[in-house]
Amino acid sequence: MSAIAIKDLSKRFALKQALDKVSLTIAEGEMVALIGASGSGKSTLIRHIAGLERADHGTGSSIALFGAPIQSDGRLGAGARAMRREIGVIFQQFNLVSRLPVITNVLLGNLGRIPRWRGTLGWFSRDEKLAARAALGRVGIPEVAWQRASTLSGGQQQRAAIARCLVQKSRVILADEPIASLDPASARRVMDVIAEINRTDGITAVVSLHQVEYARRYCPRTIALRGGEVVYDGPSHALTNAFLTELYGADSEELVLPDALPVDADRRVRATKQAPVTAPALVPA
Repeated sequence: MSAIAIKDLSKRFALKQALDKVSLTIAEGEMVALIGASGSGKSTLIRHIAGLERADHGTGSSIALFGAPIQSDGRLGAGARAMRREIGVIFQQFNLVSRLPVITNVLLGNLGRIPRWRGTLGWFSRDEKLAARAALGRVGIPEVAWQRASTLSGGQQQRAAIARCLVQKSRVILADEPIASLDPASARRVMDVIAEINRTDGITAVVSLHQVEYARRYCPRTIALRGGEVVYDGPSHALTNAFLTELYGADSEELVLPDALPVDADRRVRATKQAPVTAPALVPA
């Protein structure tokens, strides 16, 4: 089953064409990287999938999640609000409430599934609290449960945001530059957690990355954007430095690093089974 299906998605902001007839399908259980230079459309695409932006009207575009329409021709579907509960979004700046304890931030993942009055009062059941503690344990930070979120390191805050997605019972995780502001060790820990959740729970993960070596290492499939268009869709291990140099232009020296091995052999096998769909422009060598 397709977790995400997008057809002819276009979005224009003033004089800038942010997305231009983007069409793609992501299967349930895939872990996919989105790459491209700043301004290529990665964040805009993620915001549309999450239902936070509406496509341009009159383009015939559509976005569906597990077969249910999120939006069509720029109009949100009747079930869009309910389907948003299935989507966990991880932002670059963590989006935690800094003054609240970490455990409370994680419990907020329940808000879409409990009565509004309970969320307003901050009333959570014993089982919900136990699930939140278990989620923090799973991402490797059970000891910080009662600390204020503001006292955590960047990597710990990002893992707390992932724990919130687990409590939310997300079927899709959309991560928008989740490691952009982290040091290399913290970045690896965050990517390890996302990859483990994807592998163990079968949760679909779409990760926007500025660091190409992480796409090669963790994601069997990569989608590259330039100027709002898909210019590559295929196995991550097939990305070449020549292609990436062209994709990133002046920024390529920072972003094109030595080839990284995949996390495990199983991921390489899964990657080679992906049928690449390459756009006419920017065909990798």
